[in-house]
Amino acid sequence: MFLYSQNLINTNQQLKEVLEFICSESHKLTNFGIYYARQIYFKIGKIVKKFDLINEYKSNKHYQVLYSQVAQQNLISVAESFKSFKALDKKYKKGESTNKAKLPKYRKSGFFALVTYPMQALKPVGDKIRIPLGTTVKIWFGLEGFWLKMLSHLNFGDIKEVRILPRNRCFYVEFVCQSQPEGKPH
Repeated sequence: MFLYSQNLINTNQQLKEVLEFICSESHKLTNFGIYYARQIYFKIGKIVKKFDLINEYKSNKHYQVLYSQVAQQNLISVAESFKSFKALDKKYKKGESTNKAKLPKYRKSGFFALVTYPMQALKPVGDKIRIPLGTTVKIWFGLEGFWLKMLSHLNFGDIKEVRILPRNRCFYVEFVCQSQPEGKPH
């Protein structure tokens, strides 16, 4: 079981531009992954695996501008959505579901997508967490990473991933933590 804690990111102009850029690139990479997965499904009837997508897109410019673990997480999410489609389609064909499954669709153009940083990409310093950026972002924006304040009720060791959520022209940080079963100490 996971717990989620969200907080609005207070941005200056430079950070806002960086967040818009990485969320835009995440959006584009998602669509590239969906395109490839749909083509494989239409042509040979197979569902792509996460490492197939990662290997296919390592040289893609949208993959390369993102921090590598962020790009990988992005494509893993695409692969998981196709895996879910396959499972739901199987249930429908067996008569265990009345809703016909639909292949994942492309994201609408001009929007931003979620950016996910796994735990191993993060670095804590005091009550803040350093969020790394890819080499291209470092060159273009002159910024290696940025800092987010960790919520006071969280322990860094409990964090599994940090997500940057674009919503309503703002950006939110979402801390995803493993929850402890009731009665068990941290």
